[in-house]
Amino acid sequence: MQTVLSIATTGPGLTEFTDRVADWLPERDGLLTLFVRHTSCSILIQENADPEVQTDLQTWLHRTVPPTTDPAMADLTHTYEGPDDMPGHIKASLLPVSLQIPVTAGRMRLGTWQGIYLWEHRDRPHRREVVLHFRAD
Repeated sequence: MQTVLSIATTGPGLTEFTDRVADWLPERDGLLTLFVRHTSCSILIQENADPEVQTDLQTWLHRTVPPTTDPAMADLTHTYEGPDDMPGHIKASLLPVSLQIPVTAGRMRLGTWQGIYLWEHRDRPHRREVVLHFRAD
């Protein structure tokens, strides 16, 4: 069983979509696979209780992989789509683009403070697609 979720982002940062995934799941046991169909964003499981976690992650990643206008990135050549494009590809290569989550009786076996996020690495808003695939036991 498969579907595709369309997720609108507002620019760089994490957009939670846990509830949308939960609403789609059948009342069965199985394994859920999520896959993002883009090369400049990521998906991940992260804390959904304290927003400072997301702020700190975003700050750390921006410092680790700055835009191509930063002198540390002067050797990059893929720059024609803007100073955030190649760094977006690098960030997506460092972070997950697919996830697997066990499901019991239609409920994801996430921890108490865990949520599913799309992490937009580009500066502009985008509409991203995440493929969900559920395989029942």
